[in-house]
Amino acid sequence: MKCMKKLCYLILVFIGISCNAIRVDYDYDRATDFTNYSTYNYFTDIESGLSQLDEKRLVKVLDATLQAKGYLLAEEPDFYINIVSGTYKNRPSNNVGVGIGGTGRSVGGGVSIGLPIQGSLLKREIQIDFVDSQKDVLFWQGTSVSNHREKASPLEREAQLKKVVDKIFIKFPPEKK
Repeated sequence: MKCMKKLCYLILVFIGISCNAIRVDYDYDRATDFTNYSTYNYFTDIESGLSQLDEKRLVKVLDATLQAKGYLLAEEPDFYINIVSGTYKNRPSNNVGVGIGGTGRSVGGGVSIGLPIQGSLLKREIQIDFVDSQKDVLFWQGTSVSNHREKASPLEREAQLKKVVDKIFIKFPPEKK
């Protein structure tokens, strides 16, 4: 009986972790020498796709993260930051499968139907671009996809944006190989 309780608990933990997962992708120009960059600022014409309040929260978290990594906000920066985001509904995974198989003289068949455990989830994708201010070329990009709750409190929104930024910047700047 205790093993069953532990198994149920483990399954619940796994479901909880998988539901809050933040997926991150990176891309950067391998020829870039990241030591040449020490100052940053934001493009003045950012159309992030976020609400004004969420954009303000994201900029606050980005500033804290970059400054902790030794970058300084400057009027004439080495690179500019652009932010793009979008929200979409994740499709539920409804599946119908039909199979026929057999061995020897027996033939069998089956139909399976996949039913979603939950409805459509709202996802938010946030893309952060770093553009060289002198060359006007993109040299680094980080993109995240995570669950999004429209009715989250301001504290929950800020905490989620912090998790997203922390995950995006785990491997920034990229290590030289």
